[in-house]
Amino acid sequence: MSTESRVILVTGGSGLVGQAIKTVINEEKSQNNENSKHETWIFCGSKDGDLRDKAQTDALFERHQPTHVIHLAAMVGGLFHNMAHNLDFFRENMAINDNVLNASYKHKVKKVVSCLSTCIFPDKTTYPIDETMVHNGPPHSSNFGYSYAKRMIDVLNRGYHETYGCTFTSVVPCNVFGPHDNFSVQAGHVVPALIRRMDDAVQTGDHQFCVLGSGRPLRQFIYSLDLARLFVWVLRNYDSVEPIILSVDEEDEVPISTVAEMIKKAHGFSGEIVYDTTKADGQYKKTASNKKLRSLYKDFKFTPFETAIHDTVAWYKQNREHARL
Repeated sequence: MSTESRVILVTGGSGLVGQAIKTVINEEKSQNNENSKHETWIFCGSKDGDLRDKAQTDALFERHQPTHVIHLAAMVGGLFHNMAHNLDFFRENMAINDNVLNASYKHKVKKVVSCLSTCIFPDKTTYPIDETMVHNGPPHSSNFGYSYAKRMIDVLNRGYHETYGCTFTSVVPCNVFGPHDNFSVQAGHVVPALIRRMDDAVQTGDHQFCVLGSGRPLRQFIYSLDLARLFVWVLRNYDSVEPIILSVDEEDEVPISTVAEMIKKAHGFSGEIVYDTTKADGQYKKTASNKKLRSLYKDFKFTPFETAIHDTVAWYKQNREHARL
């Protein structure tokens, strides 16, 4: 990116990835990073405006006059929350995305980077999945509402580019976790939900911990601070409207049972882990290729998974009273 002044609006700025980006930007400022000298970062949450509402979205853009946008805001949740609310996930996310991208166009935003998810890829597919396969078939039925709404960001990006020449693009992270996550048992994703439930088990002195499902499904997990650094790199360096997958390497994919064991170790839980196989597993695997990322950013180093789990558990313990539950 050039050295001209930039005003960067982050929607969903109070959430997991937004807070991680804020941490990375503050680190850059403390180190007098050259890029950060020319950037003003604005992190907005739901209290700053309801992005489902067109008028409130337009007012937010009018107020801050961003030159660049990182679009993270979304209705999100774990497997069981998605299964129970597919229509809500579709309608609310469609409204948010349409309002944000239309406001970006109207206010002449130079670049938008939106956040998708690997769950958008077809359920029946070959592995590893890559950026060319987004629209090759239906997503898994468990979260079709969220998945289709996120896919439509790619459609909107292409439409705005073809019609108006806008540089609207998207990134596709694998499963994200870290400080400031949603640690709700009902609405949280697998890592934060397990961290919270196991902490509860430690607090109550339980001798057994139950994981919902078989523990066999495979997932790639990315630490939120790693994703934040990649988001900032995409904003500054990646100018294609084609999506780019931001994921750890294929060989770093792990079963949920390994995740549970690592969380057990980080908590110091001495009890037994058991699996409730009567509960749904969701999609068995969704292995993503980061070949495109590796070709463009060869020397990026991901935080080791066990280290990231340990640091996230430590953050939760220190912030239990203030964490999202």
